[in-house]
Amino acid sequence: MATARQIAANRRNASKSTGPRSRSGRKRAGGNATVHGLTANLFSNTALAEQVEKFAREIAGSADDAILLQFARVAAYAEIDLARVRRVKVALIERASAVGTLDGPLFDDVRSVRKILDLIMGGELPRRIDPLATMPSGGIERTAEAVRRALPELTKLARYESRAAARRDKAIRQIVMKTHRNSSPFCE
Repeated sequence: MATARQIAANRRNASKSTGPRSRSGRKRAGGNATVHGLTANLFSNTALAEQVEKFAREIAGSADDAILLQFARVAAYAEIDLARVRRVKVALIERASAVGTLDGPLFDDVRSVRKILDLIMGGELPRRIDPLATMPSGGIERTAEAVRRALPELTKLARYESRAAARRDKAIRQIVMKTHRNSSPFCE
């Protein structure tokens, strides 16, 4: 049982951790989940909805059971999500192979511009190593290096891939259980 003193301390700490307060901080935090677009809800996209429905009908077969068809829709949407994640992963590796890095421009924000200007004012010239110059020229070695450089981003994408695979697998298990129950002579 928490004491009144602990409750007061918890409330003080909670009031301090309300997230970013500045406009730029809130904007940056608001964009955290939309970096690659994999969290976007695409059910409003009519072309995707048609694709999900067609794929769900293929999964469900000739069954007209509404529950079975809903499980098939979940499996179809999850499979499409898996394909999207895999396309993003391939694009990251291809970019790392072609450009040598996944980094953005030299100046991401005002703070990085100030750092560069401070270096110049101090008499130093900022040296930036061309990431493409450090890429191996051979095919397999270049691909391996591109994967290594893209690995932090690929690790982040693994979360989306595993969630979509889990949704798909759960829906397929439910389809199998439902069709097995309906076809069993003991269920009558």
